[in-house]
Amino acid sequence: MTSLYDASREDIAGLLSGQPAFRLKQVWEGLYTQFAEPSQILTLPGTVREELAHGFPNSLNLTTASVSDKGDTIKFLWSLADGGHPIETVLMHYKERATVCVSTQAGCAMACGFCATGQAGFTRHLSVGEIVEQVVYAARESAKRKQRLANVVFMGMGEPLANEEAVWGAVERIHGDIGLSARHLTISTVGIVPGIRKLASRPLPVNLAVSLHAARDVLRDELVPINKRYPINELMQACRDYLDNKNRRISFEWAMIDGINDQPRDARELAQLCGQLTPSAHVNLIPLNPTPGWPTKGTSAAGVRAFAQQLEDLGVNVTVRRNRGTDIDAACGQLAAGQPVRLTNRRGIEE
Repeated sequence: MTSLYDASREDIAGLLSGQPAFRLKQVWEGLYTQFAEPSQILTLPGTVREELAHGFPNSLNLTTASVSDKGDTIKFLWSLADGGHPIETVLMHYKERATVCVSTQAGCAMACGFCATGQAGFTRHLSVGEIVEQVVYAARESAKRKQRLANVVFMGMGEPLANEEAVWGAVERIHGDIGLSARHLTISTVGIVPGIRKLASRPLPVNLAVSLHAARDVLRDELVPINKRYPINELMQACRDYLDNKNRRISFEWAMIDGINDQPRDARELAQLCGQLTPSAHVNLIPLNPTPGWPTKGTSAAGVRAFAQQLEDLGVNVTVRRNRGTDIDAACGQLAAGQPVRLTNRRGIEE
């Protein structure tokens, strides 16, 4: 059975056979503009609402909602309709806007040792509707606070460019029907080069964030195993091509790991990579968040500030990301949806 947010206009039109033509517009606006459940689309007759709810069920069932930062950060735990690996979504409220971090896979196959999702393993890709439904629910929750959902970041569970077709389908729905512009949509990747090239051929200039974490192959091979398939030189060429096609500045994500990638040498190597891009990449420094399966600790706050200053002195645009939801395992690298993680050493080898 097709789920509600996987349903196309044609699917819904088939259900509305015999109804006036304007009913389809009412349904679509109710779902993607009003962010309403079918039962709450009051422009529809009650019988149509019932048929819609029974004909196209939701694909996500809310299990729990965990709250942090005085209510400004909420982590949603979802069970999937097929009963597989659960997923998580993180909604972050700021003064005048909200950002949602959505999952694109149940689990992740990239096996980055310091990431709880990667330690838990991969189950399956999410569908377009399963991704979009996370966004719709977040927009609905933000509206309760009289806040607008302004940004969608594909940085939750999974590697978005390993599921590029569904991710792009979600981007089109979010852009075309929910109405968020491409500059408010960010797709993250650990460096899937064919996915970056595919994304460069797509029509919308979405933001690209590359989870880099190391600027030399020998270290990145350890931290981000996919680097063995797509080494840094190949990744940087794909980034340059993306810039040429989209003219959107790329962000490099850098999880700060004490004594591993926070040394002056690392700052110099990262600055050299940033200098290969015009305009230069923006660096987001992320204090490493604790995960039960990774014994290495994050760089201290003072060390993060020192590293940021080294980058600034080398001419790099840099931001230190404020962690949100660490206490509810909602921060970067902590999403595991309650799944067990394997204890690994620094090389990502299971112990």
